[in-house]
Amino acid sequence: MRLRGIRSSKNVSVRRGGRARGGRAGGMGLVGILAVLAIGYFTGIDVTPLLQGGNAPTEQSRPATAEETEAVAFSAKVLTTTEEVWSQVFAQQVGRAYAPPQLIIFSGVTQSGCGGASGATGPFYCPADQSAYLDTQFFVQLDRQLGAAGDFAAAYVIAHEVAHHVQNQLGILGQVNDARQRASTVDANALTVRLELQADCFSGVWARSVQGLMERGDLEEALNAARMIGDDHLQRQAGRVPQPHTFTHGTSAQRARWFERGYDSGAIRDCDTFGARQL
Repeated sequence: MRLRGIRSSKNVSVRRGGRARGGRAGGMGLVGILAVLAIGYFTGIDVTPLLQGGNAPTEQSRPATAEETEAVAFSAKVLTTTEEVWSQVFAQQVGRAYAPPQLIIFSGVTQSGCGGASGATGPFYCPADQSAYLDTQFFVQLDRQLGAAGDFAAAYVIAHEVAHHVQNQLGILGQVNDARQRASTVDANALTVRLELQADCFSGVWARSVQGLMERGDLEEALNAARMIGDDHLQRQAGRVPQPHTFTHGTSAQRARWFERGYDSGAIRDCDTFGARQL
């Protein structure tokens, strides 16, 4: 992805915690990854916002590593592209202004308006403080443990979390959360799948709008990332027989298909996973 000349978003906060994940620098196993990718956003949790001046009270500052510095610089530029794309899409397709989210980049542990988070939580969006959270080590895990290499795969992850903010802006997150609270576990999971696939479709809308920044192979990197984090693929990788009633993000084929749909269309209206008979 060609990001030279792209400004860094001002809606980025960096937190460097003093505690890492269990003393293991290498990350987590596939079972842990399953837990990570089951959480695309936090909602329906009774919490008190804990953000104070952009820093969580339990964190301690420390110098950034070169890897972290690079991840922050990359993420800040990708966030700028989402701000520009969704501002234009909202103006043209929604008829109102888009208010971008904050991106909180952390290492170790942090606090959000939806509760505590660590590297084991994985990337997520918190509607309580309208912020996306990203642990710098996740990019390494995405490449080395999930087999989703490439800078555009990482950009897709950021775009997906921003897509949850888009859903929040459109009122979709709140409606789905209300429905989930009244539903059985199986039905709640099914609603969450539709929500996540819509976020994948919105990510495709973003990707279509940044084609001028894409390099050869970037589209396949995003599609590969979508496939690698499909529920069925992850459960197989963890040595389990896929259990569709437990899915919360959709199958590999569904995730790739809805991303492609958004990419081909570029229209919010074509990302209506809730009205689709077949996902």
